[in-house]
Amino acid sequence: MLSKKKKIFIVAGFCILLALTGVLNLVINSSISDDVIKTNTTTTANFFQTYREDRVDARNEEMLYLDAIIASSSSSAEAKQSAEEKKAEILATIESELTLESLIKAKGFDDVIVTTAASNINVVVQSAELTSTEVAQIVDVIQNQTDYTLDNIKIIPLE
Repeated sequence: MLSKKKKIFIVAGFCILLALTGVLNLVINSSISDDVIKTNTTTTANFFQTYREDRVDARNEEMLYLDAIIASSSSSAEAKQSAEEKKAEILATIESELTLESLIKAKGFDDVIVTTAASNINVVVQSAELTSTEVAQIVDVIQNQTDYTLDNIKIIPLE
């Protein structure tokens, strides 16, 4: 059997290990929390830049695919014509979105992303919240430049 002194040393050792584990847990968790807070702030700040880069990359890939169809000798005349039409649609969409983004920024917004589809348009604005006047300015720009109605416009503030 263990002597009383040995038992006290063993229990004291376990207590010290338990305390050390608690301190390490606190230190690690606080550093992880700081990293998460910094990452969330950075993610929001870089959303607009990242989205634009992703949009450009996706469109470049689609254009390369369409160019391959157009350049291929095995593509039918109909496929080539369809690819050329799709390419023209993409270019028109790019021009429209860039124009809308520039006009909305000219109204005093820090950053904005516009995405269009056949039946709706989305506007993501860098702002904590929007006043009714700011929403009216955005809607006015979109309705003056496109055929979208108020029901087809979605404005999303993002801080």
